[in-house]
Amino acid sequence: MADKVFPFTNMPASANLQAAPWNGELDYRALFEQTGDCVFIVSPDLKIVALNPQASRLLGYSTGELTDASAEALLSLDEPSRREMIFKRRVNTFEHSLRKKDGSTLQVEMTSSLVMEVGEKPAYIQFIARDISERKQNERMMKRNMRAQSVIGEVTAALFRSSNIEGRMSEALESLGYAVGVFGAVIFEAKNSTLRIRHQWVDPTVPEFDAESALLPFLDSLSAFPDRVFSIPNIPQKTSDSQGVALLAVPIQGALGMWGFLGLFDREDRLSWLPSSFDIVQTTANLLGAAIERIHYEETLRLSERRNRIIVDALPDLLLRVDRSGRIFDYNAGAAHALYLDPARAIGRNLHELWGGEIAGKLLPRIPDETLFIQPRTVENFNLPGHEGVFEARLFPLSKLEALILVRDITEQARLNQMKSDFINWASHELRTPLTSAILMTELLRQGCTPEETEEYLATLSNELNRQKNLINELLMAGRLEHGALRVETASLDLVPILKESISAVKPIAKKRNIHISLSPSAQPCPIWGDVSALHQVFINLISNAVKFSPEGGDVTLRLERNDKETRVSISDSGLGIPTDALPHLFERFYRARNVTAAEIPGSGIGLYIVKSILKELDGTIEVDSKVSEGTTFTVTLKNA
Repeated sequence: MADKVFPFTNMPASANLQAAPWNGELDYRALFEQTGDCVFIVSPDLKIVALNPQASRLLGYSTGELTDASAEALLSLDEPSRREMIFKRRVNTFEHSLRKKDGSTLQVEMTSSLVMEVGEKPAYIQFIARDISERKQNERMMKRNMRAQSVIGEVTAALFRSSNIEGRMSEALESLGYAVGVFGAVIFEAKNSTLRIRHQWVDPTVPEFDAESALLPFLDSLSAFPDRVFSIPNIPQKTSDSQGVALLAVPIQGALGMWGFLGLFDREDRLSWLPSSFDIVQTTANLLGAAIERIHYEETLRLSERRNRIIVDALPDLLLRVDRSGRIFDYNAGAAHALYLDPARAIGRNLHELWGGEIAGKLLPRIPDETLFIQPRTVENFNLPGHEGVFEARLFPLSKLEALILVRDITEQARLNQMKSDFINWASHELRTPLTSAILMTELLRQGCTPEETEEYLATLSNELNRQKNLINELLMAGRLEHGALRVETASLDLVPILKESISAVKPIAKKRNIHISLSPSAQPCPIWGDVSALHQVFINLISNAVKFSPEGGDVTLRLERNDKETRVSISDSGLGIPTDALPHLFERFYRARNVTAAEIPGSGIGLYIVKSILKELDGTIEVDSKVSEGTTFTVTLKNA
């Protein structure tokens, strides 16, 4: 209707009214009076000029009673911002409240249309108001139903997760009562003319209400028809405060049949439920029935869970149970596991959130397909944010909806694999280099050369072949140690000559770098239990390492100390030192510290492994003390003879 509805009395003389172009004979008064909406014509100074009968009737006024009345009060236009909007824009639509004659308010959807005179001056304002009270009531009811559905969903979910369903039933009834707006909720049985209330909740503001006395008058009917819904609008009560109580009794259906009723009590006759509201109550009753039946199996489930928990706790790996979306239902890991997390902080979260989308997506794609939980999946050698370890995960489907994920910490295995790979690369290089030099020397000798050159080439050839032989011997020794094939024959012997011979074996290398090796004291006999060949290998290895890692012109010191039970030999250098994080791995096969690799100092990474293995066979020990950039001291302890 907008700007085509005009006032028919008290119109400003200057108003320029245009007839509808499609029919100049149209009777606008009939449209004005017969429309189902409220129509108000208001002057620019906010006085009522005209209103249709529907407006008078809806607001409770008689015809003509509101002419020249203040529209500001009647139409609640006392807000400056609302008045400004009406005069600023030609057409506005907004929700509003009108004041009725009896003082109450009426919720309407209001459309204002500003009609202008010639010269663009306001002639009058047309207001069309549509009663939306019923719509608002329905909206409130829908919101209540949605809130109730949400609360009931959360409560029943919590109820089913609880290990003490019996103890939490009253709490569930309380949440249900507040959600649907009643003051009492009970679960009761009515069998053989006997009433038994199993669980109940009554709002503390209604302390005198007695659910049992309210139900007893209807006991026979409830017992006779256990599968029917009972809606009783007015139950007589003894106390005046409780008069006009209404009852809704909904049968509880379980997997094994009917089991009692869910009863809801409200004041007056307010239990006129919308179909959606009643569906919520019926669904809740069924869920409560399932929960009650579950109580009978709770002890069996508890025992089964305890047994399974013992098995799971014995596993060294992390175990998760997830659904297709990645939501975590179980999270079990020993405190020593790298991914240990308090289950309360993990359960309910999503695996994509916990691990990041890249890794979690390999096990559980964001958009799952039909084959997601059909076959096992594996993700190997991955890292997780905030963790330094390397992990391996295996997914095992439990059903089409859930799966178990087993996560193993393979950090140590990955480190060993990397060490092996590094060793193979290093060994290939170290074995190829002497061969390359030997081939080159052979070619030079073939081509003919002077006696001096021949001597030099032969010496180089001999050195390179010896270097290759030593490397191969170390590899063979490591292999024998790994398979337990190393045999040492322990006998009483003097340690001093072994130390001197070991120093002599390393001196040519030390001389080239101007490194001085000293033994203190060096004259006294030092009888110990050991094997000559094995101890030679131990000390040549340790002394050559000290020389290798010392700076040019440095010192390597051997110090001999003895007490009643054992002899200690300390080999000290002033070299690179060993990083703290490398010390626990120093005697592992193929291990080389990062600073050694960065400095490109040659070595196999198996020398110290051989040393410790030999000393173990001799019932001896080795310790290390080191500071980066200051030097290292290895201390060997042997039993006295």
